[in-house]
Amino acid sequence: MKTIPFDSRDKNYKTPFGAVSSKENITLRVLLHDDALATDVFLKLRDDNSGTVWIAMDPAEYMDGHFRWYNVNLTLKEGLYWYSFCFDSAYGRKDITKYSGGEGLIGSDGGQWQLTVYEHSFKTPDNFAGGIIYQIFPDRFFNSKTPKHNVPEDRFVRTDYWNKPEYRQDNGPCSLGNDYFCGDLNGITGKLDYIADLGVSVIYLNPIFEAHSNHRYNTANYMNIDPMLGTEADFKKLCREAKKRGISIVLDGVFSHTGDDSVYFNRYGRYDTLGAYQSEESEYHKWFKFTRWPDKYSAWWGVPSLPETNEDEVSFTKFITGKNGVVRRWLRLGASGWRLDVADELPDAFLDKIRQAAKAEKSDAIIIGEVWEDATNKISYGARRRYLRGRQLDSVMNYPFANALINFVKGGSAEEFTETVMTICENYPKKTLNLLMNHIGTHDTPRVLTALGGLPVDGRDRAWQNAENMDKEQLEYGKKLLYLVTLLQYTLPGIPSLYYGDEAGVEGYSDPFCRGFFPWGREDKYLTEYYRKLGAFRRSCEVFKDGDFVPVYHKGGQVAFLRHSKHEQVLVCVNRESESATFPVVQGFEQAEAIFGRNPIDGVITVDGYGFSLLRKKMSNHSH
Repeated sequence: MKTIPFDSRDKNYKTPFGAVSSKENITLRVLLHDDALATDVFLKLRDDNSGTVWIAMDPAEYMDGHFRWYNVNLTLKEGLYWYSFCFDSAYGRKDITKYSGGEGLIGSDGGQWQLTVYEHSFKTPDNFAGGIIYQIFPDRFFNSKTPKHNVPEDRFVRTDYWNKPEYRQDNGPCSLGNDYFCGDLNGITGKLDYIADLGVSVIYLNPIFEAHSNHRYNTANYMNIDPMLGTEADFKKLCREAKKRGISIVLDGVFSHTGDDSVYFNRYGRYDTLGAYQSEESEYHKWFKFTRWPDKYSAWWGVPSLPETNEDEVSFTKFITGKNGVVRRWLRLGASGWRLDVADELPDAFLDKIRQAAKAEKSDAIIIGEVWEDATNKISYGARRRYLRGRQLDSVMNYPFANALINFVKGGSAEEFTETVMTICENYPKKTLNLLMNHIGTHDTPRVLTALGGLPVDGRDRAWQNAENMDKEQLEYGKKLLYLVTLLQYTLPGIPSLYYGDEAGVEGYSDPFCRGFFPWGREDKYLTEYYRKLGAFRRSCEVFKDGDFVPVYHKGGQVAFLRHSKHEQVLVCVNRESESATFPVVQGFEQAEAIFGRNPIDGVITVDGYGFSLLRKKMSNHSH
């Protein structure tokens, strides 16, 4: 038992661990030695909207004769809180503040602890927990060769699947964003058995709606499937066939902006609608933010082809979130949820309505937000956001984990890695933690294999990224680290998200090079088989649905942790150094057999350089 004044991660000091609901009782306890000569002890509590409240703590039992506990019990309404402690004594008033991890010491120069309080009615779709996400960039996965109709003639079609995407913006028809490899929805349907064999339970699709670029983040019509991807019937078939294999389809909702070449803005007159750019009398005029019509308007990150939408405009909100709006329409047609592009650029009221619409259509629909930081304390547009407190998102893309994983295997300390994971576990509601989208690479970042083995981009331009390729030594080193980072990704709290082709050994730097065509027939078969085995193991373990994360060992290049639930435990040991290392065996695992790696011998687990060990133990009915 520790004898420090406070530790937010130790149940002796705080229960329950981490975030709490608005009707949940919270117990906080401070431990002080008699030598402190404490008279009155206080909890100092504040939220973002009010000053600090001092709450008296009650003296309680002694420990070891000379240490005394001081307790306070409270329930709090939904919100984000910050707290510390202080006490009066013969030496004057003393503060207890946060110093390292969850631990606090006597002194005023530390920080405050965060306490997330979410609405007691907050429900998440638990059926997604324990699964695996597979992210597909639709144009680059598989071409079914199904005949397509009404495809605009200004698109450049490519059949040289093994070459890199075009990166030059001034290269005529074959230019950045306008080279199409013709992957389609029927192509995904045709590969569902392959995807299911990886243990996948969710396919997240980058945008599939009509748009005039291969990435389709410049939506032209939210109500139509892009003709190059297929038809509404093809989409329904994909959802139906995926469901037969236990796979849900999650769509990309790009609502913060449209394309300028769209039904709504219609800058180039492609459509027979009266667009906002064409007339101030357009029904869509209020959807956009003109400062001087028609050429001066707010655009996403200043890109003129992406005019920002006005989410406060009632008619736009109704179009997206109404009974027959975009959100509900595609759920009705077979989707199981939405990933919201740049969620931190969408107003709170709009996010509230998206959730209401999705849950009204399908109570178990999932809403995942793109937020790059800790989503519980994020400030954007001058306000503290409340994404995960019950009325907006179920989950977010877990960039803190992604960064921590890659940093650790590339040389960062195990201590920093563990602290990042513990901070997210402590700050996020447990029901969100179980659903976090744990990616290690997406359409917005370099391929993980390149990030691990290749030279860093370091601001170099696309021409360099296009010309640079890993040599054999870099590739082999990258794969060694990829085995490690994937094992961690598949065993941490949340849902691992596999970016299509990573399991096949696809390389590439930033956009557009991370968006190459899937190398059918040229896959790295050993890597693919590893992903299959790891996926099968993950899906066979109940502990990965909602098991607790318990740090066991973290030092230098070695990290070990437990995933712990009522019925089973999994011990994960990872060594990212080139030399072998030994790990102490956790009590109860002395006779456990390794799923991957070596069995324990004489109370230690030996892990090879760039190796790992994974042990599983079923809990007896008498275990606690």
